[in-house]
Amino acid sequence: MKETIKRLWAFVTYDIWRITENEVSKGRSSLYFILKTIIISVRRFAEDRVMSKASALTYSTLLSIVPILAILFAIARGFGVSAILEEGLRENMPGQSLTVEMLMGWVNAYLDQTKNGVFIGIGILLLLWSVINLVNNIEITFNRIWDIKKGRSIYRKATDYFSMLLLLPLLIVVSSGLSIFMSTAVKEMEDFVILAPVLKFLVQLIPYLLTWLMFTGLYLFMPNTKVKFRHALISGIIAGTAYQAFQYLYIGSQIWVSKYNAIYGSFAAIPLFLLWLQISWTICLFGTELTYAGQNIRNFSFEKDTKNISRRYRDFVCILVMSIICKRFEKDEKPYSAEEISLECRIPIRLVHQVLYQLQEIQVLYEITPEDNKSHTAAYLPALDINQLNVALLLDRLDTYGSEDFKIDRDKEFRDQWMALVQAREEYYRSSSKILLKDL
Repeated sequence: MKETIKRLWAFVTYDIWRITENEVSKGRSSLYFILKTIIISVRRFAEDRVMSKASALTYSTLLSIVPILAILFAIARGFGVSAILEEGLRENMPGQSLTVEMLMGWVNAYLDQTKNGVFIGIGILLLLWSVINLVNNIEITFNRIWDIKKGRSIYRKATDYFSMLLLLPLLIVVSSGLSIFMSTAVKEMEDFVILAPVLKFLVQLIPYLLTWLMFTGLYLFMPNTKVKFRHALISGIIAGTAYQAFQYLYIGSQIWVSKYNAIYGSFAAIPLFLLWLQISWTICLFGTELTYAGQNIRNFSFEKDTKNISRRYRDFVCILVMSIICKRFEKDEKPYSAEEISLECRIPIRLVHQVLYQLQEIQVLYEITPEDNKSHTAAYLPALDINQLNVALLLDRLDTYGSEDFKIDRDKEFRDQWMALVQAREEYYRSSSKILLKDL
């Protein structure tokens, strides 16, 4: 039994990450893909401290919930659909009747004061800042999970965020209208033996469909990168189903909630609302991890080996990558992308990205985005004359890149050690000084 567990553990933690798609059947490859996606999601959930991120978003949401609802209801009142929006809010927050009543009281007071001119100038700016700050925090959290260093520009934030605010009340109104329409249709179809059960099933499915679409939209548009719809949809369905299951569990525990109310009175609405927000954000962020893992599964192939790669093998990969890029440039063909290099040379994609970044840092390579490339995938070209770009030059730049400005006395006290290194390097480079990378 111990040996079996050891072999299983070794397979899950090491062997499975070394298996490529062309080495196994399609069915087994799909099974391994699902297993690796789950492992990565759970592992990164712990490593990224998602519970802490969910707590931070819970705090931001609590601070911004009234300004956001105030803006949404102001927009809804402008279109004359505020009653439908309020009904939709109640439907989407089941088990939170006390919280909804409290929030609606604050929102109405907020809007009344704005109408009376109490909030002008600075007040409106603070209201908008609260809303933008929350959405910006959500984007930052999603970008960190996706390992994206650069967020949206100020212009894109302004346009994207306010587009969301304008569309949100419309979506809530449409979803509420759809639910009312389907419920009415079911009552009219009760005499039809076949259609009535089908319509009842569809009415019960509507909350799930809307939740799936909401999570899918978040996973698609919130990170500042291109997210594939397939992975966003799968994660949206899983997270949406988990969210609905949590809702039913929360509503079903109203006996416990009533006991909590008996202890804390009306104040109980706030901690219970915080608990609801915390678990909801945790579910949402786990879905983000799931989307990232599904889309970037190849980045984790040979992960342990990539972390422990020898210096000699890294130099070999650098020479290999520069060689094929120079060859293609000489033939005036379409430049390589990272994915094409990975597939053609069977190098783990994470290692390819590391090497390409290093080659750009030592200024022997530069990144472009071809004009005819609709997916905006980066491609790479030599940064130097390929008739001068030889193996010795590449190795010398790899060796000398970085800081050497320390207080070690290499001129006198440790001169012998320094000269031994320099002479060994010169002899090492001399044999390959005339070998051009394009000729390998």
